[in-house]
Amino acid sequence: MSDLRLIKKYPNRRLYDTQISRYITLEEIRQLVLDGEEFQVVDKSSGKDITRSILLQVIAEQEGLGKTIFSTQLLSRIIRFYDDNLQGVMSGYLESSMEVFESRQQAVRDQLRHLKEQIPLTQLIDKSKDNANLWKALREDFLKSLPLRSGDEKGSKGDKSD
Repeated sequence: MSDLRLIKKYPNRRLYDTQISRYITLEEIRQLVLDGEEFQVVDKSSGKDITRSILLQVIAEQEGLGKTIFSTQLLSRIIRFYDDNLQGVMSGYLESSMEVFESRQQAVRDQLRHLKEQIPLTQLIDKSKDNANLWKALREDFLKSLPLRSGDEKGSKGDKSD
């Protein structure tokens, strides 16, 4: 695996990615996270690690776009833990919960992928066509079994002469 990617935050609030030698946006930081890229953001002036602060900005930006995960109530509860003796416990609990959630989510994805491999999409489409044809035949048989009305007899006689 490559070395830790270094991103410098300048006083003008711009983020400079030293690996690609250009300024990047918070959206590009988000993409690094999605891609599983390991990186560290440091303040150019102080050299302080501000990665967590930048990640919180990414979350705030996503929340502002309407892609909400955190309800007001949840955020309030999290804030209350900052002055609580159990602050460290809460952090560990949230991390463990996310790990369990991610592993369950991956298990469901794996099961769906396995099911998709077992029953190819073409087979599902063929089955749905067979079912549609069966329903159509049942409907036609049902309509044929209904007593004809006087207006319908004329129409059916005209059809026979064609």
